[in-house]
Amino acid sequence: MFKGFYEALYGFVLHTFKSINRRIKSKFPVWRMKEETSEHVHHAVKMFIWLILPLSLAYFFGCQFLFGENVWGSMLWGVAVYFYSNFLPDLPSIYRKKKVEPGSTDLPWYKKYALLLFAPLLVWLLFSDIRLSWRTAETYHNFASLAIYGAFLFAVGFLAFAGLPLSVRDLIKVFFFFFCGIGGFLTHLRVDEIW
Repeated sequence: MFKGFYEALYGFVLHTFKSINRRIKSKFPVWRMKEETSEHVHHAVKMFIWLILPLSLAYFFGCQFLFGENVWGSMLWGVAVYFYSNFLPDLPSIYRKKKVEPGSTDLPWYKKYALLLFAPLLVWLLFSDIRLSWRTAETYHNFASLAIYGAFLFAVGFLAFAGLPLSVRDLIKVFFFFFCGIGGFLTHLRVDEIW
């Protein structure tokens, strides 16, 4: 079962990055892209099996038992954000400066991190033939980017899963979503030997 899942995920990720690289006319070699994709997918699936899947099951059955609430939807959103976050640090690279010239200024911090936080929208713009002139030297493979992404995930999770008045079950949903996203980003950083 996991072998088929691995192959489907690998094929999807490789196809997506090949399409993006063709669109931006990147000279990144296909053999290197395959190697990089294989490495990241392998670790993403491994961490999913050993950490995210047991956590998801505990979350699902715990909420069912303690609160009598079906959290199937929020669990699937958490798993989806885990896999998305595994590849997120590489997505904004389509807007990275190829060469940093001495004396050139980088984007303001809010534009830099908009490239990270709204990467799917920017990829969609790329395929819609809408080009942004934003270019940054930021690589997003660092703990500052992780902290900003974590705050963003917490805010999105809070808006999506919390209600008024705030309850313990709402906070559990928010933290599950947050943890899955942070886990995916950290897995990517680990594969790239950042920590």
